[in-house]
Amino acid sequence: MERVLYEKDHELYRETVREFLVREVEPHKDRWDTERWIDQTVFTRAASAGVYGLQIPEEYGGSNESDYRYRMIVCEEVAKINALSFGLTISLQDDLVLHYLLDLTNDEQKQRWLPGFAAGETIGALAMTEPGTGSDLQGIRTSAVRDGDDWIINGQKTFISSGIMADIVVVAARTDPNAGSRGFSLFVVERDTPGFVRGRQLDKIGLPSQDTAELFFENARVPATHLLGEEGRGLQYLMSHLPRERLGVTAKAMATTRAIFDITVNYCKERRAFGQAIADFQNTRFELAEMATEIDIATSYVDQSVLAYNAGKLTPVDAAKGKWYISELQKRVIDRCLQLHGGYGYMTEYAVGKAYVDTRIQTIYGGTTEIMKEIIGRDIVR
Repeated sequence: MERVLYEKDHELYRETVREFLVREVEPHKDRWDTERWIDQTVFTRAASAGVYGLQIPEEYGGSNESDYRYRMIVCEEVAKINALSFGLTISLQDDLVLHYLLDLTNDEQKQRWLPGFAAGETIGALAMTEPGTGSDLQGIRTSAVRDGDDWIINGQKTFISSGIMADIVVVAARTDPNAGSRGFSLFVVERDTPGFVRGRQLDKIGLPSQDTAELFFENARVPATHLLGEEGRGLQYLMSHLPRERLGVTAKAMATTRAIFDITVNYCKERRAFGQAIADFQNTRFELAEMATEIDIATSYVDQSVLAYNAGKLTPVDAAKGKWYISELQKRVIDRCLQLHGGYGYMTEYAVGKAYVDTRIQTIYGGTTEIMKEIIGRDIVR
């Protein structure tokens, strides 16, 4: 089925992204995984090449380009070279942190933080999750108390992607314990903030070079000018930005699913068993036929979601549908692709084996599959 999502300018951009990845990422991605760290200088070069941060206004060093199709192209090209740790770090900037800074900052704050992002010199993180509090945002216990011209933050966050590398962290904290859902606010905490302590880099089963950390706030003193948006609206801000975050997970899942499927098709054509190519067995063809059909149908939904987002019409429910379904499809397809590779699929030097562990998190972060279904189900029956 012909895909009609992209136009000529998008395909020209694809060549730019592809050339950058071949030159700056592909030769280093395995070393990064071994060292459990991505060279931060690559983000400066990525920003210079226009691989992320396109939506930043021109006055702060960006291109003021909000068309999500360019973002989708980056996901697709990163998936093709299986550099998923790098891709996730880029997604954290484009699909999470930057949109809080673009949407909620005043002019002074924009001038303070956006130029660094546009240059690739500032890396951001979003700190919501706490020990014992995952998708239940109203269970956040980290507190912020006003003290003159500062806020004093105390608490702990965990599973924070880019938590070690981040230069600034958007932190969700409880500012009024008696105000219910209106008792939360967001703060930008900079790297050298007194009382802000990084914990250990967590040891994950996948995405080894994408650092994930524990963060501690021990009477961390944050200037009042670092309050993001209005006091008491933090939970509202978090909820309103979830469609973009979940579209980002969906985009990565769809791109990786198709990339691993294409690799598997080629493997089945080349790998021989019992005197013939694996692809010549009926069971293999049936497996490939089922996966190809599911991928094409899912791609249509993702493409429509991208266009809806561009038009400002992607609802939280529609984003939740894409997030749970495409991430579960990814898990299922990659598992079947690994099976078709046989023992070789279990080897990390094969893309399918690496993707198998790198993508397992997709049904968990950004809201679990179960939470997505609850959001959709409530909308249906309310």
